[in-house]
Amino acid sequence: MAGLSTLILLLCAAKDVMPSSSHWKPTWPSYRVPVILPQSTLNLDKPQFDAEARLEVVSPCGPACHKSSPLPTYEEVKHYLSYETLYANGSLTETEVGIYILSNSADGSQGKSRTKRQIYGYDSRFSIFGKDFLLNYPFSTSVKLSTGCTGTLVAEKHVLTAAHCIHDGKSYVKGAQKLRVGFLKPKTKDGGKGANSTKSSMPEKMKFQWIRVKRTHVPKGWIKGNANDIGMDYDYALLELKKPHKRKFMKIGVSPPARHLPGGRIHFSGYDNDRPGNLVYRFCDVKDETYDLLYQQCDAQPGASGSGVYVRMWKRQNHKWERKIIGIFSGHQWVDMNGTPQDFNVAVRITPLKYAQICYWIKGNYLDCREG
Repeated sequence: MAGLSTLILLLCAAKDVMPSSSHWKPTWPSYRVPVILPQSTLNLDKPQFDAEARLEVVSPCGPACHKSSPLPTYEEVKHYLSYETLYANGSLTETEVGIYILSNSADGSQGKSRTKRQIYGYDSRFSIFGKDFLLNYPFSTSVKLSTGCTGTLVAEKHVLTAAHCIHDGKSYVKGAQKLRVGFLKPKTKDGGKGANSTKSSMPEKMKFQWIRVKRTHVPKGWIKGNANDIGMDYDYALLELKKPHKRKFMKIGVSPPARHLPGGRIHFSGYDNDRPGNLVYRFCDVKDETYDLLYQQCDAQPGASGSGVYVRMWKRQNHKWERKIIGIFSGHQWVDMNGTPQDFNVAVRITPLKYAQICYWIKGNYLDCREG
């Protein structure tokens, strides 16, 4: 295992193939993703489900703080990427993982709390109305969690969200055992006649239809970490539904460097709690980044936590434009920059390691998770 204490740079290094200067399209890079496989699983005591759900996370550690932190060792990274799985019957397991790098020939593939308002100057959020928008991609991929957060459909039965919507860093939140995911659908009158009577200029009223969650995965990097130190880097969770949702979903992808994003911007939609029942869309420029986090000032309110942060870029292999989720909106940070407080909203980036982990949670086969 010699030299593994610093191989995180190797594990996380992306084989980044960017378009040539003559290629005008912002293009998805090609990444060779590490392999993360379960090694052992241990049954844990049933959790108490006694934590209060917090719709935002506040951390005093900003970009400079994260950039100056020492690189984790190989063993530390294995611990952070190990995970707990919570089942609908209340049982809980902990799974340790191994991290591997396969060559192409091996697999045949290539501090201070702020007020709740998180608005920067003019409020640039857009409420999305009307079933023609709400029920169509990409807005239809946004769902509401019964704990108050937002999630994004990333597979036929899977939802990506923030870990703090499920677990406060020390304990599972109230309602996590009976967690449900809500899908916006049009309200119908008796006999279903209301669905087609859209002559009114008023937007059609919507309601949530709920599906129970079968199991939930939360990385150990978040548990007992919360927003302190490296905890915020691992503020993500994956939910598996009890039945397919039958909607188009958005694929996950490895987050490119901010300078390679189209216009340097990111996009996400969520159920901000100051606009009950409304899906709220926004986009903004990335202001700074670390390896694990994107710092931006997209207007947001609690309730948007867990939203999938996405961009649209050219997929060279398929010769088409494709949206992918490259991060998960986590929450708010106050940062002390040279004695001056500055605030950001923060998204957790999907790194090659996190992509390998989340993809394996979804597909259960590392061979389907080799290219991010």
